[in-house]
Amino acid sequence: MKIITIILAAGKGTRMCSELPKVLHKIANRPLLRHVYDMCYQLNNNAIKIVYGHGANLVRNSLADIDVSWVEQKQQLGTGHAVQQVSDQIPDSDIVLILYGDVPLLKLATVKHLIANVSDKTLALLTVNLKNPQGYGRIVRDSTGKVIKIVEEKDASIIEKLIVEGNTGIMAVQGVKLKKWLNQLGNHNAQGEYYLTDVIEMAVSDGVDISTSQPESVDEVLGVNNRIQLSYLERIYQQEQAYSLMERGVTLLDPARFDLRGSIVELGKDIVCDVNVIIEGENTIGNNVNIGANTHIKNSIIGDNVEILANCIIENSVVGQGSKIGPYARLRPETVLAENVHIGNFVELKKSTVAEFSKINHLSYIGDTTVGAKVNIGAGTITCNYDGVNKFRTIIEDGAFIGSDTQLIAPVIVGKNATIGAGSTITKDSPENQLTLSRAKQMTVAEWKRPVKLD
Repeated sequence: MKIITIILAAGKGTRMCSELPKVLHKIANRPLLRHVYDMCYQLNNNAIKIVYGHGANLVRNSLADIDVSWVEQKQQLGTGHAVQQVSDQIPDSDIVLILYGDVPLLKLATVKHLIANVSDKTLALLTVNLKNPQGYGRIVRDSTGKVIKIVEEKDASIIEKLIVEGNTGIMAVQGVKLKKWLNQLGNHNAQGEYYLTDVIEMAVSDGVDISTSQPESVDEVLGVNNRIQLSYLERIYQQEQAYSLMERGVTLLDPARFDLRGSIVELGKDIVCDVNVIIEGENTIGNNVNIGANTHIKNSIIGDNVEILANCIIENSVVGQGSKIGPYARLRPETVLAENVHIGNFVELKKSTVAEFSKINHLSYIGDTTVGAKVNIGAGTITCNYDGVNKFRTIIEDGAFIGSDTQLIAPVIVGKNATIGAGSTITKDSPENQLTLSRAKQMTVAEWKRPVKLD
């Protein structure tokens, strides 16, 4: 069985009050359209086609990496008109699945169940029962319960508006039948548009049964039309991610204050996350990891038995097992920490490697640096790695002790077991096993008097 998925993504989204096309607004830092694509990409033998229109170049460029055929709808004349743009690309024998680029939480299981209901004699339609169906097309059934048509709310009678079963717009049908009905669509309605929903009545006229199914949760089929709905679905999505992680053994001290904006590719046991933790991109987190409040981890590997204290930012970095980070530490991209490294408060590292049992505990910046094992870097130390044009590397070998308030002017090498005196500015290589320092001579002016304010 071959499937053609048509994702309708041409609308502007006027109620978003944004220059950005609606389908590019994000949930969990991924465009709405990307959520829909990622779900249906998991279907076997599936060719995906996206009908786009408003913000055409921006939409295509924002999702340039996905494997789809792009079909432009130059005029937005309704959902039926949108699907008509793909009509000549639909083989008769394929099943056509129609989805929407602003409905991001639809589950794969729901779609598979829908497709399974398609046959020579049936069109599969996803419906939903709503407490307040305002804005939805209504599913009209005859006295035996068979679907006979869908009526859009603006065209519905007072009686029809009382129907609580709403149309999601999501359907699956054989290609040969859909193409026939698309050719018969008209725009004689309140909106003057070509409604895809009109094919339901055509199907019934042709003796095709409408097989309906419903999602497990109403949230699956909710679309995004404004910022309030976007925010609501963001929280629903994050709740699902939080519950999924807790089922896998993660302790979230407050699931409502946790965001997963990506994935945890490898997940250890006995992980504890305090409030307001954000995990973004692709990450690996080992066993017995404690993550403090307000911490942001992105595209990183966190080893076993790591403690990350509050208010840390870790991006594109590796933290070795047994290490302790923070509070208020920042690991910038290409930072690699070995086992049992301590990175303390207000310490920033960038493009640096730190070997096992080394400590950088206070108020330091270490950039473009190779730090050896069992090195102690004192408070206020910085590596001056950038001359305004080029960047240079600092090497601190095993066992070195760097005194507080030291500036290491790269390129420079601090030798094995060397000691740098506090308050030094080091511009030349420092030999191993020796003390190196650079200080102005301290002096006291004996008869100096503090100035006083003149009258």
